[in-house]
Order: sequence, then structure tokens, then C-alpha cells
Amino acid sequence: MIGGTGPSGIPIVLRLVANGHDVTILHRGNHERPDTPPDVAHIHADPYDKVSIGEALIGTSWDVIVAMYGRLRMIAQLTNGLCNHFVSVGGVPAYRGWTDAWQHDPPGMPVPVREDADLVDDPAIDEKGYRIVRTEEAVFKAHPGAAHFRYPYLYGPYQPAPREWLVVRRILDGRRRIIVADEGLTLHHHCYTENCAAAVVRGVEQPERSSGMVFNVGDEEVLTVRQMVELCARELGADLEVVSLPYDLAVPAWPLLAQPFPTHRVLDLARLHHRLGHRDVVPAREAVARTARWLAEHPPAHDGIEERVLTDPFDYTAEDALIESWKTARSQVIVPEFAVRPSWGLAYSGPQSRDRANREFVE
Repeated sequence: MIGGTGPSGIPIVLRLVANGHDVTILHRGNHERPDTPPDVAHIHADPYDKVSIGEALIGTSWDVIVAMYGRLRMIAQLTNGLCNHFVSVGGVPAYRGWTDAWQHDPPGMPVPVREDADLVDDPAIDEKGYRIVRTEEAVFKAHPGAAHFRYPYLYGPYQPAPREWLVVRRILDGRRRIIVADEGLTLHHHCYTENCAAAVVRGVEQPERSSGMVFNVGDEEVLTVRQMVELCARELGADLEVVSLPYDLAVPAWPLLAQPFPTHRVLDLARLHHRLGHRDVVPAREAVARTARWLAEHPPAHDGIEERVLTDPFDYTAEDALIESWKTARSQVIVPEFAVRPSWGLAYSGPQSRDRANREFVE
């Protein structure tokens, strides 16, 4: 396994060892983790350096190579002929419009996004996405029977860009208000580290079903931003007021969206579920709660690398001024009387719907 000490690498190693596999991890050695089982062998080399990793792999052969870290295109080429099955991990920005909603008209990704959706085919549109696509092509050129997994944003222990910290730090700082955009209803597919690890292990252990395939990876349930916020608050016992502002005014909420538009980004997981039989090992709601607790117990440094990546200044004075300005503006809005009051349509039968003809149900 190339990598093996990162957010999803650790649970992959643990799962492979628990399933009886002999595991070797190749990594720089800068992040030795106490979670790594003691009987796992280590090769220390630089997965970003062709000479270093090339020398480390000379004369070796493997049943499976799992490439989690480093320069994937280079690794795929260097490991050609060294393994029976090659499993690699890339990213969902391969899809056209994932990082640029305006690539679709009207703006917004198709929901859900299947593996055969349009990919980025022009570096002028999205250079990063184009490089990801070209790397995928290089993987399958070197290993036609490879299994490739497209990751969305991950969450869980050791995540270097922990979205949930945007909520957890506010709670730890004593904040009891948080701003969200458009009621926090944006759906943005994430994956808990243990869930994506279980998916990759399925690909490792079922080469006859994963070879030559690309798989979307994500939690089975896609939570809204607001649900994630409320789950973090509940886990930490905080009474957190969620203040909704229109997207263009909800500037402090932009880091929660991780994109310059509040449209949805949801993956189709049918191939992963039906072809590999994968199901989440931790339900998304429980996974968010676990992550909130872990972050509260292992808080990133203030103004450390995680916070700089998230780009949230935690400027509570500015947030309070914005909230008060919004509440003042809201109080001045007058909803006029309509000739016929708009409602939700006669087909709607939920709360606040029209009265039923028969109040009681009779068999």
C-alpha cells in the first residue's frame, strides 16, 4: 500500500489486516501512526520522487498494489508488471462542473452524478480537473485491469481540511450562533473515512468484479450543510442557533460550502453498491457525531494549516454585526395580503395542508 497513514489509509490498513492480509506500507516515514498494527511492514521512500520510489520497488512483486498517495501517474507507470491487481484513488473533480457549476446550463451539477458523466476535457476550463482525468487515463494505460475510486471530500480523524471544525471550534469558543446560506439546504457529498476504506477494501478483495472499473465513493446518506451543523451541535451538547442568510450575504458560511455557489453535488453510488456489495459501515449521522467528538478532543491549532486551508477567520465580531444587520432588515419587510393566499398545492398532505374530509381513518 502506497500511503497508508492518512485519513482513509489507516482504516484501510486496519481492515486489510483484520481480514487476514499481509500488508506492507510504503511512505515517507514522517507520519508514523499509533493506529498502525505492529506487524505491518514499512518501506520508507518518497512517493513523489521517481528515483526514490523506483529504487524501493526494484525486484519486488505483489498480489495487490493500492496507490493512495504520491504522484499517481508516475506510480502507475513504475508499478507496471509488479502486481496482479492495481487499486488507485483519485478525486471527483474529474467531473465537468464539479468545481465550476457554471459549466452546466442552468448552473449546477446533474444530480446524482454517474461514473459515465462528462469529464473535464479542456485544461482552459478546469486545469486541476483535466490533470485528474489525464491521470486516470494513465492508470488504465499502465494497468488495464485497475480499479479506480473517485473520492469526494472526506471527514473523520486526521482529515487535513476538516469541514466539521468550522462548527466545532465555534462551539468550543462559546459561540451559540452560526450563519448558513439558504437555510443550509445544500447537499454536498462527503464520505466518512471508515466508509471509503471499506469500499476500497471491497475493490482489493474482489478483483474479478472491480477490474477495469471506476467507482464513485461516498456516504449512502447525503446530509445537508444544516444537518451536519445540527449533528455536531447535538453531539457536543450545544444549543446552537442556525441563522440563515441568502447565499450572497452569508459570507461567513462560504467555507462550509467549499464552492462559490450553493448548488448540490451528489454522486450516484449504484455501481459501488451493486457491483461490489458495499454498504456504509458507519451511518453518516453517527459518523458526523464521531467526527465532532474527535475534533473536540484533538483540536487543530488556531491559525494552523487546517484553518488556513478552510479559509475561515472565525471573526465573531463581524459575524454578529452581519446577523444584527440581517435581523434589522428582516424586521422591516412587510408581507402584503394576497387576493388568494398562496399555499403548497392541493396535492400536498403534510403539516399545514388543507383539512381532510374525514378526520379519522376508518378501515
